[in-house]
This record gives sequence, C-alpha cells and structure tokens, in this order.
Amino acid sequence: MKKTTISFIAAGLLFVSGLKAQTIQEGMNHLYADRFKSAIGVFEKLLATNPNNMEATYWLGQTYFDMDENDKARQLYDKALATNGSAPLILVGLGHADLLDNKTNDARQKFEAAITAATSGKKGADPIVLTAIGRANVDAKAGDFNYAIEKLKEAAGKADRNTETLLQLGNAYRKARPGEGGGEAFQTYKKALEINPSFAVASLRLSKLFESQKNWELVLEYLNDASKRDATFAPAYYELFYYNFFRAKFPEAEEQLNKFISNSDPDISHEHLFAQLCWAKKDFDCATNRAEKVVAATGEKTKPKVLKLLADAYYQKADYSSARKYIDWYFKREKAEDLNSGDYKLLADILVKTGVTGDEIYNAYTRGAAVDTVLSSKVDFLKQGAEAFKTAGDRLREGDIRSEIIKLKGAGAGQRDYFDAGFAYYQGNSYEKSKGLFNTYTEKWPGETYGWQMLFQIGRLEDTTMEKGLAVPYGLKYLEVLEKDTAKNRKSILSTSGYLAQYYANIAKDKEKAILYLEKMLVFDPTNESIKANIAALKKAAGIKPATTPAPKGNPVPAAKPATIKKTAIQPAKPKTATASKTAAVKK
Repeated sequence: MKKTTISFIAAGLLFVSGLKAQTIQEGMNHLYADRFKSAIGVFEKLLATNPNNMEATYWLGQTYFDMDENDKARQLYDKALATNGSAPLILVGLGHADLLDNKTNDARQKFEAAITAATSGKKGADPIVLTAIGRANVDAKAGDFNYAIEKLKEAAGKADRNTETLLQLGNAYRKARPGEGGGEAFQTYKKALEINPSFAVASLRLSKLFESQKNWELVLEYLNDASKRDATFAPAYYELFYYNFFRAKFPEAEEQLNKFISNSDPDISHEHLFAQLCWAKKDFDCATNRAEKVVAATGEKTKPKVLKLLADAYYQKADYSSARKYIDWYFKREKAEDLNSGDYKLLADILVKTGVTGDEIYNAYTRGAAVDTVLSSKVDFLKQGAEAFKTAGDRLREGDIRSEIIKLKGAGAGQRDYFDAGFAYYQGNSYEKSKGLFNTYTEKWPGETYGWQMLFQIGRLEDTTMEKGLAVPYGLKYLEVLEKDTAKNRKSILSTSGYLAQYYANIAKDKEKAILYLEKMLVFDPTNESIKANIAALKKAAGIKPATTPAPKGNPVPAAKPATIKKTAIQPAKPKTATASKTAAVKK
C-alpha cells in the first residue's frame, strides 16, 4: 500500500508538467470554460486508455459536479474507490460529494484520510490533494472556507506555480471574508495571471470581485481582458452578453451572445438566451418560438427559468391560457427556496386574467410577501397587490391586504396605512372593519380630521334616518377638530354643522342646540336667508326673542332624506404621509 501511494503521488506531480499534464490540462481548460461535453470527452478518452488514471477520474467527477449531476459524480468515485483502494484524490471527490449533501463530518474524515494517504516523508502532504480539498470546500455551501484557505496556502507553499491552487485560494479568500478578503483574492488572481497570462478564468474572477462592489467600469475592463487572454473562453462572452443585456444595449448583447455560442459546446439551452433577448426587445412571438424549442427538446426536464420566460411572454401576448400552463409548471419545477416575490406577482397577474377566485389571487400576494426577507420589499409587494384589487374593484380584499401591511409594519404603520385600509373597507361596504381601523386612527392621531370625518360618514350611512344618532358623536368631534382651522375647513364646518342642526331640531328636539349649530353656519355664510329664517323659527318655538326674519312654514329644518345620503356625499381628504396636506380630495 505504501508503494502504491508513493507511485500515485509521483504521478500527481505531473499535474502541471509533461505530456500527461497537457492532456489533463486540456480537459481542465474546457471545464473552466463551461464546455462540459468537451471536458467529459477528454477525461473519458484518458480513462479509455488507462481506467486507473485517478486524475482523469477525479476531474471527470468535478465536471459532473459543475453540471449539477452530483449523484453521477458520487457513483463514479464509489466505483473508482472500490477498484483502487484508498486513492487520495478519489477520497477527496467523495468528501466533496458529502459536502454537497451537507454531511460535513463525513467529508472532513475523508479529507483527513486523503491527506494521510497522500503524505510522503519529508515532502509532506501532496499539494494536488490539498488543492482538491480546497476546491471542494470552496464549491459547497456547507464547506469550511477557513479550512480551505489553510490547505490551499499549504499547497501553494509546495507548488507556488499551480494556477488551479491560486484560483481556488482566491475564491476561498473571497468567500471566507466577503469584502474584507477582496484584497487578498485580488493579489492571488493577479499572481495566477503572471504565471499563465492565458489563464482567462482568473480575469473573470477579478471582474466578479468588482461586480460585488458595483464598480462597473472595472467589471467591463476585466471581462474584456478575459476575452483577450483567451479568445475561446466562453464565460467571458456570456458575462458580456448580460452586461449589455441589462443596459438595453441589444446589438452589443447579441454580438457577445453569438461569440459565446461559437465558443461553447452545442446546447439547446442557447435558444433560451436568444429568447431572453427577444423578450427584452418585446418581440414576444420570437421569445415564445425560441423557448418552445427548448421545451420540445428537454421535456419534463426543462429548466424553470425557461418556463417562467414562457409564462411571462404568453402573458404579454394576452395568451392567458398558455401563460397559466407555464406558470403552473414553473411553480412545480422551481425549488421553493428559489422562488421570489416577482414570481408570485406574475402568478397573480395571470390568475387575474384567467377567471380564478379572488382568494387564489390574494394567496399569491401573501405568499409572495412571505418569501421576501426585507420588510420594505414585503410592504412594496403587498401594495402592488392592494392596487391590483383596487383596480379590479375588489375593495374588501384590497382592505385585507392593506391590513396585512399594517401588521407587518407594526408600530411603524402611519396615517396613510390606516386610512387606505379603512377607506378600502368603507368602499367595500364593510363598515365594521372600516370603523375598527378609523377608531385606531383617531386614537393615534386625535387632532387629524381624516379619522373623525370617516367615522362621521360611516355613522350617517348606518343611520340614514338619524333616528339612532350614530353619526352625532363623531360629527361633534369632527367639528371640534375642523374649527382649529376655520379658513381651510369652511365648507366642511358648514356641512357638518348643518347635519347636527338637523339632528337636534328634528330628532333630539333640542332647539337650543339646533340654534347653536345654525348660528355656527351663519358665521361662515352670513347672507344666507334660509339659515336666518330657520334660526328665527326655532327661537320663536323655544320662546326666545323672535328674529325679524319671518319663519318658514312646516318643519323648521327640513330632515335629510335617506336617498340623499350617499358615499360620495363626503369626500375626505386623503393623507399622503403622516404630515401631508389635508386638501387632496379622495374620490370613490
């Protein structure tokens, strides 16, 4: 066993030198460039010549990992280990598989066993094995980035010109200390480029460093640098495609997309990229035609992003039946943890057009808000739902969603939040819910008119004959607040005083109070002969010194007819913010 191990280590040192290294490196270059089929072809050819070539086996498994075919990689490594004992690189490969399955303890045991098996006297641990351990920990979410740095630094100390070691060390610095580790990562990637000027993947990683800093000038510089260092390096063109795509530079984007495809393995998924470009240009026929080709070729294995694009493109084309088909399929295929609020917004938009119940649409918005982790994003998303229900005329569900916003905001909910929710319920004839919100509003902001105004209006609608006096307490408080600014609130003071005068004259039979509110009206409308005549009639009936103006016949103050009290009779001012102007009219 000892002899076998030493022989393997000696072979491993050919990783960067000699004929074998060039062949392995050819496969690695394809892997760096995401040409997975080409990489598999190289490694399988090597294994056909020598089935016990552990380096080729290791890199073939790494290719499967990059293709997200983790089970296939594990099967490959299990089979290799069964026929080759404790081959260190294969142990690392299995540890890598364990990390991807979140089996961190099992992975660490395999890594340490691989180090032991690959340690030779004074030379210590094999740098190739140490680099593979670093790669595994950098690649997996469950990886230990600090452990990766430790092993990769040790490997670099033994083989300081191994660009794979430097690449993974830079990646480890970046992941272990986001932001803080950027400087160390930068220097490490730069060193790799000094050793191998055509090592374009290092330039790509440099561009990603500056992308995290939103330094777009340097992102573009390093992407162009990568394409110049290796004109066949497809990922650079892929990134340049999206760089231009998101800036709506569509001719430039298409140019880079064509370069990407010409330097990639043939793949039906390239049609999806063209479909995205068509979609961005609002050529939805082109978008659906391109994406449908992907579906036809991949069937049930179609990637969720293709299904989502089709759902949206068909929605834009007003083909709501097809849109519903693909959005339902998308939600079945996409991982729950990868769904976002935008997905639920698209779902809700499509549901609105396909005649489903309001409950289904409501659930789409509440579920969409739940997947957001940022409070402001949750609130913004729910507001979109509220506006959608408002537009559709479903004011009750609008009120329900706005009530959810209040719950989310808690103590941070403002006047506008309470007003909008209460007004939605008011418009939906749900007066109890509306009153609940406006009662809270008046408790929080007793000096503002809006809450009292709405409670007064609801009371009038619930008691159209005035017999129960439901609106009166709110009218009294509303008038009290209005009188703090008589110049601004003249019309509202007149109408509210008129209502109270009617109530006290005709229902409560309290002539003195009726006179009081008529006199308030007269202050703001001193030439109104009708008001003067009513005051005179009431005073005469009450035995008060009569006015010189003759009293009208019949009831001193005409009672309001039920049919004349409508929801639009009072148009409350809608607060834009907690301190907004009170003059903006709110219409039904």
